[in-house]
Amino acid sequence: MFRLAYVPGVTPAKWVNTWTERMPDVPVTLVAVPAAEVVGLLRNGGADAGFARLPIDRDGLSVIPLYVETTVVVVPKDHAVAAADEVTIADLVDDEVFHALDDTIEWTVRPGRPTFTRPATTADAVELVAAGTGILLVPQSLARLYHRRDLTYRPVLDAPQSQVALTWPTDATTDLVEDFIGIVRGRTVNSSRGRTPDSPAAEKPARRQAQKPAQNGSGRRAVPTGRKRRGYRSR
Repeated sequence: MFRLAYVPGVTPAKWVNTWTERMPDVPVTLVAVPAAEVVGLLRNGGADAGFARLPIDRDGLSVIPLYVETTVVVVPKDHAVAAADEVTIADLVDDEVFHALDDTIEWTVRPGRPTFTRPATTADAVELVAAGTGILLVPQSLARLYHRRDLTYRPVLDAPQSQVALTWPTDATTDLVEDFIGIVRGRTVNSSRGRTPDSPAAEKPARRQAQKPAQNGSGRRAVPTGRKRRGYRSR
């Protein structure tokens, strides 16, 4: 079994589907975890690897950055921002902007005006936006995840962006973890990296090796009688 953690907004389906095709005998258990808890879960052995949003405390962890998400502003549908296709931070200077405790966007200066409270989670902040008490800036995947019919969102062109990464405990880099790294990196099934020795794809080179002609005493392969030796050409 391979245990894969993921934070809200991340969709691991495409990698899991590839794993299932290549490793049908090793089931994947998905572990949904709040963004603020994924590092602790990995360090405590609650998952073999996980998708997290950077920045995180990397002590004892290996990290592979994957992709960057667009930052959007979530507002009520009757907000002035809803009339624009995109906005800048300067456009939000007079708005009260929620800053959830689980926010992973690195702000040099937080946009807008501070709100009366800091919600514990992004989901809580979205509820407060729907109540008309402020607006919220989040990665676009979270705006989609917590979408409500009475809210909308627009890209914020000059806002810092959030990055999603694959991470795992460095001291627990198992064969299965290497297999999953290979899938995330887009390696093919024939790649010699990122594969466990017991996987079906890994057995093919071994079978081919067993079928090679025996070598003669000089260390070169013996050429069967009646066949001409061909010169070796590197590819």
